[in-house]
Amino acid sequence: MKHLIRPVTAEDWPLVKSLRLDALQDPLAGIAFLETYGTALARPDEFWQQRAAGGWGEVVSRQFVAERADGGWDGSVTVLIERAGGNDVLGEPAEIDQAHLVGVFVRPEQRGTGLARELFAAAVEFVHGLTDPAVSRVRLFVHQDNTRAESFYRRIGFAPSGLTHPAPGDGSAVERELVLGEDGIR
Repeated sequence: MKHLIRPVTAEDWPLVKSLRLDALQDPLAGIAFLETYGTALARPDEFWQQRAAGGWGEVVSRQFVAERADGGWDGSVTVLIERAGGNDVLGEPAEIDQAHLVGVFVRPEQRGTGLARELFAAAVEFVHGLTDPAVSRVRLFVHQDNTRAESFYRRIGFAPSGLTHPAPGDGSAVERELVLGEDGIR
């Protein structure tokens, strides 16, 4: 099945909410996302409207989705631009302008079809097209137990930077930073 990979618009907010709620019911949601289904379900419509419009506090964001011919969505990835001098998504001072990929989800029946690669390609193309700021570093974090996701990220050109961060809610686990290499995705 062919998909249109495109950025979301403000009018897409009901589908943004629906896809996120579906993602949060995935068996790996507990190690892949920083919120629970119950928390997301309780959020008011205004939250989803702001999210679809690109609102993420002071961080510039752009969400890309894989849309079927019937209008349904099968996957998503969000780009957050962390600006030097501000705080990154983790609340740490950002030393450089960089892109941080989050909210990666592909419906189970679409996994292994190349759809995730297409979503990442669109996100990285967006990042490389930015001029203010010009971003040369693209990163993401993956939970130590999310081996399937990490394997995919490595196949498309991400490599461990050596930076780890405690996994939220689990002091015994870490999330590893992976950074996209120059020859990644394409």
